[in-house]
Amino acid sequence: MRMISRAAVIGLWAVAGAAWAVAPQAAAPHAAVRASATPPLTRLPAWAVPESYDLALKSDPEQSRYSGTATITVNLKRESSYLWLHGKDLQVSRVTVTDARGHVHAGKYVADATKAAEQAGVARVDFAATLQPQRIKLAFVFTAPYNQTLQGFYKVVFAGNAYAMTQMEPISARLAFPCFDEPGFKAPLTLSLTIPDADKAVANAAEASDKPAGKGWKTITFAQTRPLPTYLYAWMVGPWDIVQGPTIPATPWRSTPVPVRGIATRGNGPKLARALAMAPAIIEHEEAYYGFGYPFGKLDLAALPDFAAGAMENAGLITYRDFLLQLDQNATPSQVRSVFNVEAHEMAHQWTGDTVTLEWWNDIWLNEAFATWMQQKVEGEIHPAWHAHLGRVMGGEGAMQTDSLVSARMIRQPITGNGDIETAFDGITYQKGAAVIGMFENFVGPGVFQQGMRAYIKAHAFGNANADDLVDAIATAAGKGAAFKQAFKSFLNQNGVPLVATRLDCSPKDGAVLELTQSRYLPLGSTGNPDELWGVPVCVRFPGGTQCQLLDTRSASMKTAGGQCPAWYMPNANADGYYRFEMAPPDRAALAKVVGQRDEAEQLAYVDSMDAAFHRGDVDAREILAEMRQLAPSPLRQIALAPLATVGWIYDHEARTPAQKAAVRDAVAKAYLPRLEQLGYQRRPGEPADHILMRSSLATALGLRFKVPQVRASLLQQAKVALKPGKNGLPDLMAANPDLLRTALSVAVEAGGKPVVDELIAAIPRTTDPVERNAMLGALSHADGAEADVARDFALSPKVKVGEMAMILRGGRATAAQRDTLWNWFAGHYQRVVARTGVFSGGYLPMLAAGGGCSAAEAQRVQAFFQPKLGQVPGLRRGLTQTHEAIVLCSALKAHQNPASLAP
Repeated sequence: MRMISRAAVIGLWAVAGAAWAVAPQAAAPHAAVRASATPPLTRLPAWAVPESYDLALKSDPEQSRYSGTATITVNLKRESSYLWLHGKDLQVSRVTVTDARGHVHAGKYVADATKAAEQAGVARVDFAATLQPQRIKLAFVFTAPYNQTLQGFYKVVFAGNAYAMTQMEPISARLAFPCFDEPGFKAPLTLSLTIPDADKAVANAAEASDKPAGKGWKTITFAQTRPLPTYLYAWMVGPWDIVQGPTIPATPWRSTPVPVRGIATRGNGPKLARALAMAPAIIEHEEAYYGFGYPFGKLDLAALPDFAAGAMENAGLITYRDFLLQLDQNATPSQVRSVFNVEAHEMAHQWTGDTVTLEWWNDIWLNEAFATWMQQKVEGEIHPAWHAHLGRVMGGEGAMQTDSLVSARMIRQPITGNGDIETAFDGITYQKGAAVIGMFENFVGPGVFQQGMRAYIKAHAFGNANADDLVDAIATAAGKGAAFKQAFKSFLNQNGVPLVATRLDCSPKDGAVLELTQSRYLPLGSTGNPDELWGVPVCVRFPGGTQCQLLDTRSASMKTAGGQCPAWYMPNANADGYYRFEMAPPDRAALAKVVGQRDEAEQLAYVDSMDAAFHRGDVDAREILAEMRQLAPSPLRQIALAPLATVGWIYDHEARTPAQKAAVRDAVAKAYLPRLEQLGYQRRPGEPADHILMRSSLATALGLRFKVPQVRASLLQQAKVALKPGKNGLPDLMAANPDLLRTALSVAVEAGGKPVVDELIAAIPRTTDPVERNAMLGALSHADGAEADVARDFALSPKVKVGEMAMILRGGRATAAQRDTLWNWFAGHYQRVVARTGVFSGGYLPMLAAGGGCSAAEAQRVQAFFQPKLGQVPGLRRGLTQTHEAIVLCSALKAHQNPASLAP
């Protein structure tokens, strides 16, 4: 880039010609702008649109700062003497503006137009005079610190080596360089990185050149990307291992092969082989579904040494937490399945998110819900034995727990500030969104839905879309009109879970009918309005088949096929619907007799209906324990264990005396311990993965949650072996069954206290394997009393990665005494927690501090503590409201349920 002095730039203003129209007060344009322009704190105006970025950075991860230039081509659509963009914590030393005629002028970068703008990262560029509509180029010279909270362009020191990498989503690109940091502004990026000779660099696009750049330096330039929003820009610098994976061959939708590579920290490249081998089948299945070839040329999968998210779908360069890509010979079936599913999710984004991008953050579900839905679809196709359909049902039912809150987000929650953007990445967006998509897919038929999705991708490829575009595409493919669209949108634009009450009436002479009535499901103690309405696609299974009907009024009737009076019915066929059901007592009794023979997903829906009734106060603990005994023998892990979430609540909150807790513990042990003892505590050669997963789930539930003595004794034996020093002086963790390692260490922490806590704290800084670190960190979350505070202090130290802190801090809340200890520690360390996690984790702070609370006193103290801080941290208000409401509801249920029902 050609640089000229500020004086020379100023001298050009007078000869710029028609491109510049100088206002009468142009002698002091910056002052005039400052007085009249209000910073757009939520969304930038649409009259300045970026068309391309040229970014050149000089980066040495061993240093604390980097430098660079950013040139942005902007379509200025109206007359103005300034424009708004994003930048935060950047030191901009120079700005120039090149007009449409090629004349260069000085600009001014204003990062502190107001305090609120500075906090939000909204900056202003002032021109020298009023500029007519035209295409201009903004050029910035700047430096910035590597971020310390895993946002923007950040730095991690791992095993003695420094690495720099990016995480831009949702609004952290502004921390890395000046930009228009919104999803609606898609523009291609041309990137060059000047880095130390010994380092390597990767980015979204393929490397175009590698040239010397002075002693000890080289400049790597990358090909221009396709149009992308800034949240998908990505690059990495450091002594990375770069390994070649398989090549994905050409397909009917893509004429050229796609090379797959893996990137990991030094020495860890070989551990990526299994994860890389999964990629071709996933990409090919997703291409075939959308009928649209993978469009980003190459596919890099990078295992990062520290990361705030699980993974990130950057176009062509997908980043992951290291343990979600690195698999060794001891990898558990759970790890392998997690790696596959996270890959399937992130690769699905290459279509929904990267190829077609949301216009604005209220539609983040178009990215995340569709990636979750596609992940489940791909898992079911490639690995049918994994029972992805049950994971789909469990995910939707999990979202219903949050969605039962009055304070729950909508799927399309209006965005009023950055806090709403940051808190949009939750179970409502992901799991509820995926469940709603699946419900309407089932209603119109999978083939028809696929036609709509293909049309949607094709129509908006490399551009943006919103919810109307998606719903219109599905409705058109299905031949549906306004009622269908309104039904779909009723789940997007309001929160809550529909409750469909059903009653079979076999008395009419013209045939039996099923009476349907809808309301909003509300748990005991809720202040919500039960009279809300949705357009619910109700599908009911009868012995003779399934019938579907759109319930978009308060009540309706469904005539049974042939007018026959069925012996039983299931109100949510295949559990495809995102709704709960309440059956007339005789109808429920009829279903209960056959539920064990019903479809697996429907059994989960039945369990959820019982759980929902319990949380409404309509059934008691005795009925939940009876349901547990009925389902525990199921050969399927997901069904056998489904009642344990509510049984766990009963154990933690309803059982108040030692005798009552013992009664619950004994009931659980009687139902499940024989199965665990049959499986044993060690892997067996050739045993099915489901047996391994069942062993792990049972050992965790019985040993940690319900404190069954026999199970704890067996786990302690494994922990004793694992904690003995190995050849390197560290605990020999792999001496234990890797499937039970974390659980065994957790029991050891609970039983052994200080000596075990001290040993783990000493070992973690010397351990680089992410799976072993996770096991030890997770175990520390089970420390109690004074040792819990020691573990939490350790979590705030540099010896624990930023992305690992929550593994320790989320523990210690099973009892009121533990929650009091956690609360006192959190209140005394609040500023340190915020400083290390960054303000963008604000929405989760109240849950971190008080989640699991179940008393009026706990609700009052979380409200009193966080209320004065609401203006300080984005997202805090929603986090506080939801945490407070959850505690109030738990307290109401605890007061209602009678622990006398737990008598042996």
